[in-house]
Amino acid sequence: MSVGEMMEIVLPGRVEPEGLQIRRGAVPVAGPGEVLVRMEATGVSFAEQQMRRGRYYDQPPFPFVPGYDLVGTVVATGDGVSTDLVGTRVAALLKVGGWASHVVVDAGDVVPVPDGIGAAEAETLVINGVTAWQMLHRRARVRAGQTVLVHGANGGVGSVLVQLAHAAGAKVIGTASARHHDALRAEGVTPIDYRTENIPARVRELAPGGVDAVFDHVGGRSVVTSWHLLAPGGTLVSYGSASTRDDEGSKQWPVLKLLGRVWLWNSLPNRRHAHFFNVWAGRALSRSRFQARLRADLTKVFEALRRGEITAQIAAELPLTQVAEAMRLAESGTVAGKVVLHA
Repeated sequence: MSVGEMMEIVLPGRVEPEGLQIRRGAVPVAGPGEVLVRMEATGVSFAEQQMRRGRYYDQPPFPFVPGYDLVGTVVATGDGVSTDLVGTRVAALLKVGGWASHVVVDAGDVVPVPDGIGAAEAETLVINGVTAWQMLHRRARVRAGQTVLVHGANGGVGSVLVQLAHAAGAKVIGTASARHHDALRAEGVTPIDYRTENIPARVRELAPGGVDAVFDHVGGRSVVTSWHLLAPGGTLVSYGSASTRDDEGSKQWPVLKLLGRVWLWNSLPNRRHAHFFNVWAGRALSRSRFQARLRADLTKVFEALRRGEITAQIAAELPLTQVAEAMRLAESGTVAGKVVLHA
């Protein structure tokens, strides 16, 4: 790739991973209030797996460049932005656009990455880390001595949730396939095989009075089961509908159904609470407040990494040109942590 050339990955429609296209062009220019970031690491999130199927509830129309987040170095600034930012390694939450060698980002949306943290390490904790932190501390408000259930405890968000919950002094029960159980036990998690075990019966065996929080990315019937496993005063945080990833029909319906259930459950006099977590909540009402909260929370996640309370779980690192292979790997369910792409 020449100095003045950029490369990006285009999702042209509902395609298999091999249908993703490489597009080359001129490096974009930062406008007023923006910075140009040279991408060092981006990744494959569950959102992109839904997007290529046309299943992400608010994805843009095809074609577009996916990439939920990135880490990179600021190489230029637009008018109104201090040139002191040039040379700074930053992280950004984007929703789309990260699968590119160069990305223009609003200066208010970038969060400095502390010295000593590598680009790939930091990348595993942008969307996954801030999601886990906000669900644990802003929604469930988990405290020492409590017991929580984490579905998909080996996954990108789940693995961070497990570590942050332990750092908060909570006990963790985690669902995962059997191949991940030894690793989870080593982290102090009590594992449950979601494929072969009766999850409700096993959870009630481990926590007869119910659990204090459940983090559920599965949706569908799982979220109903999760609600019934809560102890009085407990909190359910639903943050996805993985069970509907391969479904046909409306992509909005699973989310609307979840929202309806959450509203109903919260209206009942049962001392339990339910939330549908959306990391973008509040951005439309106050972008500056959203940016400040994101910066504060992601900074805390990076600090937890530096203290050793959490580790960066990199499933694999592949160049952007091998995005099809990266997506296949991420979708295989055989890896722990995040599949990272680099320029």
